[in-house]
Amino acid sequence: MTDADFDYEGLGLVAGLEIHQQLDTATKLFCACPTELREPEESDHRFTRYLHPTKSELGEIDDAALEESMVDREFEYLAYDTTCLVEEDDEPPGRVDREAMETAMEIGQLMDMHVVDQVNVMRKIVVDGSNTTGFQRSMLVANDGEIQTSEGPVGIEDMLLEEESCQRVEETDDGVRFSLDRLGIPLVEIGTKPDIASPEQAREAAQRIGMLLRSTGKVKRGLGTIRQDVNVSIAEGARIELKGVQSLDDIDDLVRNEVRRQVELVDIAAELGERDASVGEPRDVTDVFEDTESGVIGGALDSGGEVHAVRLAGFDGLVGREIQPDRRLGTEFSDHAKRHGAGGIFHTDELPAYGVTEDEVDALREAVGAGPEDAVALVADDPHTAELAIEAVVERAETAIDGVPEETRDALQDGTSRYLRPLPGAARMYPETDVPPVEPDPSEVETPELLTEKVARYESDYGLDSGLAEQVAYGQRWPLFESVVAEGVDATLAAGVLESTLTELRRDDVPVEALTDTHLRETLELVDGGDVPREGVEDLLSALADEPGLTAEAAVEREGLGGVSDEAVREAVVEVVERNADQVETEGMGAFSGLMGECMGALRGKADGDTVSSVLREEIQKRG
Repeated sequence: MTDADFDYEGLGLVAGLEIHQQLDTATKLFCACPTELREPEESDHRFTRYLHPTKSELGEIDDAALEESMVDREFEYLAYDTTCLVEEDDEPPGRVDREAMETAMEIGQLMDMHVVDQVNVMRKIVVDGSNTTGFQRSMLVANDGEIQTSEGPVGIEDMLLEEESCQRVEETDDGVRFSLDRLGIPLVEIGTKPDIASPEQAREAAQRIGMLLRSTGKVKRGLGTIRQDVNVSIAEGARIELKGVQSLDDIDDLVRNEVRRQVELVDIAAELGERDASVGEPRDVTDVFEDTESGVIGGALDSGGEVHAVRLAGFDGLVGREIQPDRRLGTEFSDHAKRHGAGGIFHTDELPAYGVTEDEVDALREAVGAGPEDAVALVADDPHTAELAIEAVVERAETAIDGVPEETRDALQDGTSRYLRPLPGAARMYPETDVPPVEPDPSEVETPELLTEKVARYESDYGLDSGLAEQVAYGQRWPLFESVVAEGVDATLAAGVLESTLTELRRDDVPVEALTDTHLRETLELVDGGDVPREGVEDLLSALADEPGLTAEAAVEREGLGGVSDEAVREAVVEVVERNADQVETEGMGAFSGLMGECMGALRGKADGDTVSSVLREEIQKRG
């Protein structure tokens, strides 16, 4: 069955979204540290931690946290001159950032949500190293909202205000290295109700929420500042959480591929049931491969490793069955083995191969008592890892007999996913006693103008064409645009510079990210006031980008970009016309285009093109 054949309504598809968006506040959620990201090379000190799960108030340990803690790792943290004791977990957190709370309330209003009477901070257990504390602070701010899509309304279950996790820098020999610059940046998590019934509606709902978030003008932009998680299930399947979707364009493909995966797993479970399938006990089969020519297995044995295998009764031909593009049931087994440190697994649906001979496969089957209808999975690694990994394969194979296991999966760039950890449960949450509750007042904030409304206003009030109006409204610099226009700068000039000119400079590898709002404001004021011709904008902004410490006026003086008088323009034009007198006499106004370029070059962008054009026409006509 292909994806196009799926009857999503008949399959009982139910999906929901969790949108995580960083807020663009001045300081972090529980301390006064800035929310700017740093380069790892700027770190001036570091420390290490080992994290372990804690019990909830009821004495329970969350399954996801427990599995995460079974991987023995050291976590190293890069700290900076802006890092404080709160981020290092050496001091209690401060009060909830007021700016973050106000922005969260604005977002709630845009989604018709009810803001709660009292916000209480909770701790959510996270022991993957992404928080120095071993937990993430989170608080419910609003609930019970709704957005509209072309396939009907989608309810908004809740909105949480949370602290962002650390940035993962790299794997180390002992564990993982993180950077503390991102830790604590305010983040809203918006969860929809399970009202989404198609891959297309999932994408549309995410786009709608993204537009509403950007309408505040108070969210961070750029790669990694917004992430989408998608919850997907079908009637005979199970709830799956797809984590870390980076691009809206990937959401519909991820939903389609997850539906396909669940359909295939349901079919596999049905066939395993007909075969009366079962999973055997793991065995040490190292002797089978004493003289192997397999590089992977031989390398493990040469390092003192072992080979452990398990009989999968009735699984023959099903372990290699594709359940997502280029991913098989055996890939699922391998993902679980990798969580315990193994490089992967081999199984008999793909052997002989990889240097494993047919004789070795026969001996392997005999060693575990596998018959023709059975499959065998094996792991080659150090004794401890091999034992843990094969046990993980056993557990996953047993759940394959039952159907689709509930779990959290990592969204991959090709639209597929891989196993990450079990679904978290209620045991991961418990109250934060170091932060007092907040009583939010929605009347303190105004509902922001939607970006769609902003586009229409830019067209009607400022005379921008629809394309440019949309570019400005959906871009990152609309607050600056509105500010300079309110101060009297021409709207078309401001829009063109902030969108078209900056885009062109970026394509020419000019470091436009170094340009501040002050640089841009000063540039627009100089151009609008006639102190710098419009033709000099690119040179001026390039100079400021290369040396951000300059003011716009200083850059104009250094680069010689100031405008010239009308007399100087006419002198330059006359000189060009006289130098090309024969061409002018022969071609008349036909010589205009070529001479215009020469005139602009002679004036080195110091004169407005309209002025030069007018003077040039006059001088040609005088000689006509």
